[in-house]
Amino acid sequence: MMHSDEDREHAEALLDEALELQRQGALDEAIEAYRRSIATCATAEGYTYLGWALAQQGKLDEAIEHCEIAIRLDPELGNAYNDIGVYLMRRGEPDRAIPWLERAKSAPRYTPRHFPHLNLGQIFAAKGMLVRALAEFERAAVLAPADTLARHAIDALSRRLH
Repeated sequence: MMHSDEDREHAEALLDEALELQRQGALDEAIEAYRRSIATCATAEGYTYLGWALAQQGKLDEAIEHCEIAIRLDPELGNAYNDIGVYLMRRGEPDRAIPWLERAKSAPRYTPRHFPHLNLGQIFAAKGMLVRALAEFERAAVLAPADTLARHAIDALSRRLH
């Protein structure tokens, strides 16, 4: 279905509203705004952010389903791949999360680009794969030099390795 520029702009405004509501902790209202945005003009971002809000309510299966829709709409948007990986990690399925996080790393459109590296680093560290974990954290630090999580993880793993 083709949408007018006006529909796309309205959907984007609803996304902005939803993100602000989510930042304020008003998850139910944010979810409703995400749903209105999608109804106006379905976008990969709308489905991804809706999934994120649902995940914050503990609805991980539903969140994954919305991210899968986002991927079908725009396979180049990396956020949905990363988010599925995170939701699988939260469900205690790190091995299933790895391929999703790897796809997020190579997605053409993705910010913040260092997140899948941080998530993979956590998985590899938990599995005792410390050299591989360190490499992921180091890549995250290169991509986001101001990120203190990456720097702390590198320091902690370096002490364990030496």
